[in-house]
Amino acid sequence: MSAVPLDLWRPSSGCDDDCLPAAGEVPTVPLARRVLRLVAVLGMLLAGIPVVALLPVLPTPERQALVSGWARTTVRAFGVRLVVRGRLPRRRALLVANHASWLDILAVLAVAPTRMVAKREIRSWPVVGLLAAAAGTVFVDRARPLALPRTVARVADALRAGRSVAVFPEGTTWCAGNGATDCRPGGGFRPATFQAAIDTGSPVVPLRLTYSCAATGSTTTAAAFLGADTLLRSVARVVAARELVVSVTIAAALHPARDADRRLLARAAESAVHLVPTAGAVARARLRPVPTATQAVSVPPPATGSDLDLAA
Repeated sequence: MSAVPLDLWRPSSGCDDDCLPAAGEVPTVPLARRVLRLVAVLGMLLAGIPVVALLPVLPTPERQALVSGWARTTVRAFGVRLVVRGRLPRRRALLVANHASWLDILAVLAVAPTRMVAKREIRSWPVVGLLAAAAGTVFVDRARPLALPRTVARVADALRAGRSVAVFPEGTTWCAGNGATDCRPGGGFRPATFQAAIDTGSPVVPLRLTYSCAATGSTTTAAAFLGADTLLRSVARVVAARELVVSVTIAAALHPARDADRRLLARAAESAVHLVPTAGAVARARLRPVPTATQAVSVPPPATGSDLDLAA
């Protein structure tokens, strides 16, 4: 682990290979099972092509169901079990989550088929980029800081139109391991997109993503995508892991007042995600937390088959 430099536009984590599991720390599946998982993932990527074609012509409920089903099945194809705790509000909301892995995107879409805020480079990814564009992803060019107000305006427009939007306000991935606070991106949650929630009177819903290994009963960084890691290497770790679980915990919604401070709102949301006290930030930001249910629910796959930095 190394010190985390603070860069307002290109945040980075202090993670390195030492943050990843040591050899043998996470139980693995046989080689044949890994190959089957990769074949299943390839099948889901190919299935994404007709999904892209259908999304623009489907009504919103059907479009959301299709995106959610595709994401949920793809998570399962990787051999990962999805567990959801809590309930999302029925109305539109700004969803904010911590960021550890490329799997985060699929997990969020499986739980809440929302518009995402993502770095521009994802648009060029095979199939995934097409799906992201068809689903209305708000792409961010982090090399152009002056374009940030336009991005916030697009997020606000989506919220006004009744669409929820999901963002990873840490701006980059990090291991999120136990005691790894030194690895967290400097500056915490970036506050810019929180202004869209204030301007539109939308609730902010913190999502806490955690990865664990059911075989060992402990959290794991096996799914983390960080440092000099390559996407291929990260995918290989995920498909090799036995009983990997991604849990999405939906915290209480925060309802900002019209004159709320976006920086304090960001700190309050960060506190809810990382369970860190904010020394009264919730009160100072003029928020009204609304409790949500916390019953754990394992999300099964549908009955029929048919360095990643998300800017904030």
